[in-house]
Amino acid sequence: MLRRTLLAGLMAISPFAAMAQAKLDPQNTLAIDLKDGRVLIALRPDLAPKHVERIKTLAKQGFYDGIVFHRVIEGFMAQTGDPQGNGTGGSSLPNVPAEFNKEPFGRGTLGMARSQSPDSANSQFFICFADASFLNGKYTVFGKVVQGMEFVDKIKRGDSNNNGAVSNPDKMLKVRLLADVK
Repeated sequence: MLRRTLLAGLMAISPFAAMAQAKLDPQNTLAIDLKDGRVLIALRPDLAPKHVERIKTLAKQGFYDGIVFHRVIEGFMAQTGDPQGNGTGGSSLPNVPAEFNKEPFGRGTLGMARSQSPDSANSQFFICFADASFLNGKYTVFGKVVQGMEFVDKIKRGDSNNNGAVSNPDKMLKVRLLADVK
């Protein structure tokens, strides 16, 4: 009874905080292995079902294994998901239409990268290092780091004079749904 009351209180504060306290859904938890450790991401199909489905499809295909963090800006975010490693590529799947939502961009939030067109998200995404509320309503939030943010913080930063481009960048070693991790 007390646990249920506490969980309800957490949900009122933040659905992500409640998810971190509750047992993670292995079908909607992304495990990203980085050089320093494993990061767990609570995916939010309730906010962005098409984006979550895309991430899950690509993770199941092994698409993200070995993909670099090609753009990393101190105090802002780390961007990845481009098989070409320069921010111009995507998967062979069609783009995903925008699913803008009211979830704010804060530390640990995952958003889909896109071009100027709101409906151009494909495979690239970013993880926020800090508050990025200026992105609210302009990019799609689809998840949040619930464990391992200290490993995200260790991702090699890029050149601030070159829009965060990273030379010899860190990469995602392996990306899977928690349900598929052996």
